[in-house]
Amino acid sequence: MERILEIEDLKKYYGRQPNQTKALDGITFQVIKGEFLGIMGSSGSGKSTLLNCIATVTRPTGGKMLLKGQEIQKLKGTNLARYRGRKIGYLFQNFELLDNLTGRENILLPLAIQRVPGGEGEKRLNQLAEYLEITDVMDKFPAQMSGGQKQRTAAARALILNPELILCDEPTGALDSRNARGLMEKLKGLNEEEAATILMVTHDSGAASYCSRILFIRDGRIFHELRRNMPEESRREFYERILKVMAQLGGGSEYVF
Repeated sequence: MERILEIEDLKKYYGRQPNQTKALDGITFQVIKGEFLGIMGSSGSGKSTLLNCIATVTRPTGGKMLLKGQEIQKLKGTNLARYRGRKIGYLFQNFELLDNLTGRENILLPLAIQRVPGGEGEKRLNQLAEYLEITDVMDKFPAQMSGGQKQRTAAARALILNPELILCDEPTGALDSRNARGLMEKLKGLNEEEAATILMVTHDSGAASYCSRILFIRDGRIFHELRRNMPEESRREFYERILKVMAQLGGGSEYVF
């Protein structure tokens, strides 16, 4: 099994002793190519800090992060820009679409930033728009879209350059249950049909039930790990196991199947 991402003894500390906060306190794990990995934990557990370190938004205090053997925190200049623009795709909780661009223009924006000829992305754009069921919003502005359409448009933007790794930060956080379920079904489909490698931070047990493996974080450390027993275990059964762990962490969610 090919390792896409390797996290080794990752630390992120804020402040100094005796008032130091250890957001990440020595986390180690790997993400396998084609895996759908969830990161869960209560508020303040360190899960968002972890995602931000991988995305190079936050610089870790110590440890290593490697994408296909390349150490992420040592990247600079052109290599760093290429990592951020082409190696990873980022799906935010609040969409982060540009209001003055249409759905099509928002999705194609990464191609312009990376100076990829527009024609090269048209086929991929059409495939994603059809699969994510957003062909009817290509010429609409974000203000004219529903929450679900905005998030699926944002998902297409994150996927347009076929990144090595898709990072999802609470992707269902701003959606109602119906749109959340629809988005997760699409992400799961991309994982299964295109072998997309997804790392998702979420507090939502329903969203997490689409993952194949979940790491639970508490106080900056990995507290527990769950694997879905494929294919014999149903998503509902996996969801129930997730809820039991989240109860220990003081979190969870109600979910309508």
